[in-house]
Amino acid sequence: MKKNKLFIVSLIFFLFNNMDAQTNEERASQMINNTYKNLLEWNTSSFSWIGLTSITSDEADKGSSPGDTGSDKDKLDNLDFNADTPSLEGVWRGIYNGIELSNKTIYYMDHLNIAKKNQYKGEAKFLRAVYYFNLVRLYGDVPIYKYDINDTYEVHISKYIRRPKAEVYAYIESDLTDAIALLPSKENYSGNDIGRASKGAALGLMAKVKLYQQKWQEVIDYANQITGYGLAPSYADMFKKEGENNIESLFEIQSTSSDGSDFTGIMQYTQVQGARGTGGWGWGFNTPSANLVNSYESSDVRKNATIIFRGTTLYDGRLVPNTVENPRYNYKAYNSGHPELDQSDVNIRVLRYAEVLLMKAEALNELNQPLLARDYVNQIRLRANLLPVNYTSQLDIRLAIRKERKFELAMEHDRWFDIIRTGQAQSVMQNDGKVFQSYYNVFPIPRTIITESGGLTTPNPGY
Repeated sequence: MKKNKLFIVSLIFFLFNNMDAQTNEERASQMINNTYKNLLEWNTSSFSWIGLTSITSDEADKGSSPGDTGSDKDKLDNLDFNADTPSLEGVWRGIYNGIELSNKTIYYMDHLNIAKKNQYKGEAKFLRAVYYFNLVRLYGDVPIYKYDINDTYEVHISKYIRRPKAEVYAYIESDLTDAIALLPSKENYSGNDIGRASKGAALGLMAKVKLYQQKWQEVIDYANQITGYGLAPSYADMFKKEGENNIESLFEIQSTSSDGSDFTGIMQYTQVQGARGTGGWGWGFNTPSANLVNSYESSDVRKNATIIFRGTTLYDGRLVPNTVENPRYNYKAYNSGHPELDQSDVNIRVLRYAEVLLMKAEALNELNQPLLARDYVNQIRLRANLLPVNYTSQLDIRLAIRKERKFELAMEHDRWFDIIRTGQAQSVMQNDGKVFQSYYNVFPIPRTIITESGGLTTPNPGY
């Protein structure tokens, strides 16, 4: 049986490498595009991801109808999750599917002689870093999947044995180091290639990975290498269709396939967050909380760009009637034109230059350079139509940075991770009327994963 398998694999390699150059390019392109397309899947970036990263936090509530739990979104909202919570398994499987696709792409790029070999390998390494960064923030210690055409015991066991968080971060950094070296700059992409991972995206993600490890000087070093980007003039326009992949965008999940050959939307991303009820267009989940609404400064333009209010007219002329069930919805998830579609034609903003400035500000402040940090905070505030802050102390600047992150990145799947990494989670959630246990710093490992591993995958403490 093993000899037959090796023969088939060898035959595949022979055929693959003896096709004409155009066919090899097409196959390689398809492989990397499939790795991107995994970001569009229901389990990877839609309902379960929304539940774990937003509904859990103080910025959003479950929403929808009181009797519609959304499988487990009511429990996530109440911080009542456990190893059997379905969203945890969905996200785990979705992300690891993306990692397997990344692994295969990287493996086969090493065996092909094509013009875009290094670029595709860099893209796959960047995407693998994105996937692992999400995993380590969600679950802490996680398996690092190996890949080889021969399913050895080492390869097989790698899917179950959790690796220490520090090792996972080192793995992510290694991938991003390679991606930085291999990827072209954003301006080198055109046509259907716009939106692919670029050197700037890899540098930005590396800065964020360093931020989560409090490697402050390295945050600054990588942020300083990011050139050719800036703040978009209008905060609100940035989240419209015409604002996709603009000067501020380091990386977005593209709502159409990157090769332009077919329409592939983000699975129900808009629909599950759209206004629910008569005159609505969706399921009504992940509604901005009263906490978030009431925290904005009065002149902050980000409020009306982030939150859809019942009884108002949207930028495209759509009326949100008073007959919809919830008072507020997520504007950043709105898909103008056909928001009711199963596949959402709206990009998800993953990393923006505004966050690079805030990361740089945080690192400078933690290195006791609060006045330099303040300059970056005020750049963000100026775009938001707010007066500059004139704080001089490290503590005041730290609080100002945290405040700006809350509003600048609201409803962009960052808040839950932010309050955990900065040690604010217990007090923030208490103010939101919820109890945050210390072991909530990571979610439970799904019980189904532990069972399938025969116990090789260990649970997180406390669950």
